[in-house]
Amino acid sequence: MAQSTRSPVARQLEHLRHRFAQQTGLPFADLLPDDTPQLLQADTDDPIYTPLVTLGLFLAQVLDPNGSCRQAVARLLAQRSAQGLSPCSANTGAYCKARQRLPEEGLQTLTRRTGATLSGKTPDRWQWKGRRVRVADGTTLNAPDTPDNQRQYPQTDGQKPGLGFPIIRLVVLFCLATGAVLEAALAPYQGKGTGELSLLRQLWHALAPGDVLLGDRIFCSYFEIVLLNRRGVDVVLHKHQSRRTDFRTGRRSGRFDHVIEWKKPLRPDWMDEAVYRQLPSTMSLREVRLEVSVRGFRVRRYELITTLTDPHQFPVAELGQLYRRRWEGELNLRCLKTSMGLEQLSCKSPEMVRKELWVYLLSYNLVRGVMAESAAVAGVAPRFLSFAGAMQSVCAFGELWSFEVGASVASSLARLWAAVGTHRVGNRPDRVEPRAIKRRKKDFPQLKEPRKHAQQRLLLSA
Repeated sequence: MAQSTRSPVARQLEHLRHRFAQQTGLPFADLLPDDTPQLLQADTDDPIYTPLVTLGLFLAQVLDPNGSCRQAVARLLAQRSAQGLSPCSANTGAYCKARQRLPEEGLQTLTRRTGATLSGKTPDRWQWKGRRVRVADGTTLNAPDTPDNQRQYPQTDGQKPGLGFPIIRLVVLFCLATGAVLEAALAPYQGKGTGELSLLRQLWHALAPGDVLLGDRIFCSYFEIVLLNRRGVDVVLHKHQSRRTDFRTGRRSGRFDHVIEWKKPLRPDWMDEAVYRQLPSTMSLREVRLEVSVRGFRVRRYELITTLTDPHQFPVAELGQLYRRRWEGELNLRCLKTSMGLEQLSCKSPEMVRKELWVYLLSYNLVRGVMAESAAVAGVAPRFLSFAGAMQSVCAFGELWSFEVGASVASSLARLWAAVGTHRVGNRPDRVEPRAIKRRKKDFPQLKEPRKHAQQRLLLSA
């Protein structure tokens, strides 16, 4: 997985990466693109909080369970003291201003570049039938309840003012082989052009000819399928529930397997009239039914729609195995939201909320890069390794590397890869768990009025 090119520029970048790894205590330096310093250029003469140091602290901050700015500044203070440098202030003001200076476009580019690098280095044995598979999935995130965040990302209409949180809708395009984020789009929770289907259209540029898009039924639309197919992208999608299924029609290829014709619907508002006229009046698609039988449960049936129409090259069983891996997109979102804490952002302004989100995605990609290296060493696919275990190992080694020099950091990478390779995910097919907890928690009562009103009421009653 490592690069082997040697040149003066490469040697300078290697020195920079070692210095970055030493200053930040993170093993991600070899995954950064060559023009990282240029992407993070900011107008500052701060000798301590340079763009690279600020990015390293920001990455460590989102990986740290504490996740506070005070903890990030304390980490830098300890590192500088151990290296014999002049100490920085323990106040967080300078660090917060340095985070604001980081360019949002630079953070987006770093996230895309790291995802593309991981996907490009994927061995053939991790691919599906020699094809690159992309998984699209969406979710929602919460931001702090500030007036600026509420204006940019309003809460739902069903909540009273002051009781809800700003909601961000996020759609992510994952690499199935490595789990890396290739591209992402965000928007307010509701409003015109903010649905998951609309956000997916913003990610089409990340799909290349020959890719296979794997998605849920919300993405199963005639126009999405035909436009992606014109780009050379195949799809495997869960059939939308509004479409009728009848295997007695079409050109049959086997039991519950046939090729059918979809007619072009009326032109949607978002499509130009010229583009609509160029689209074919009908489209041939393959429809298959999967039956999942688990002992003690009813047989579940799924209908898939795909542009992979050759039944000999793409048997129904293999399509079913591929679609079952769509769940890995849900697991990737769980890693981001639960393991890393992306579900609840912490920045107070919409601009910083977006920067924080991209730093989360970048740090997620960098952990996925460590997992890919470990998987290559262990001889397994990355999906068999634990993301939480990898993140914990990275954080533990990062504390050690904060006080080591470049050679020591490089020599301990092998130990990190070996450690991450031991954290395997158990094979638990069709696992079922009740959505309930045994341990009781003494929670506070729910706030049913704006906090300021509750404070005034308490002051008046005192």
